[in-house]
Amino acid sequence: MEYVYAAMLLHKAKKEITEDAVKKILNAASIEVNDAKIKALVAALEGVNIEEAIKKQAVAAAPVVSAAPVTQAKEKKEEKKEEKKDDGAGAAGLGALFG
Repeated sequence: MEYVYAAMLLHKAKKEITEDAVKKILNAASIEVNDAKIKALVAALEGVNIEEAIKKQAVAAAPVVSAAPVTQAKEKKEEKKEEKKDDGAGAAGLGALFG
């Protein structure tokens, strides 16, 4: 993951994403460098429009984020219903004790 972060940092700084540049960033962060991973990353990013990839990722993630509050609201309603059912059963049990 840190290799991708290094590439994104270079992109944001409008620098060319090269093996040496990625290696320098990782070394500066005291991260042990794997040259094979750096080569694979740079090769994979060759010809990729990073800005376009970021926009597509943001659009794909948006529906997932908006669905979370709906699920949480449903769970809260279910919890309240369960609490109401338990209150009635508990009260009847107490009445039997003092009968």
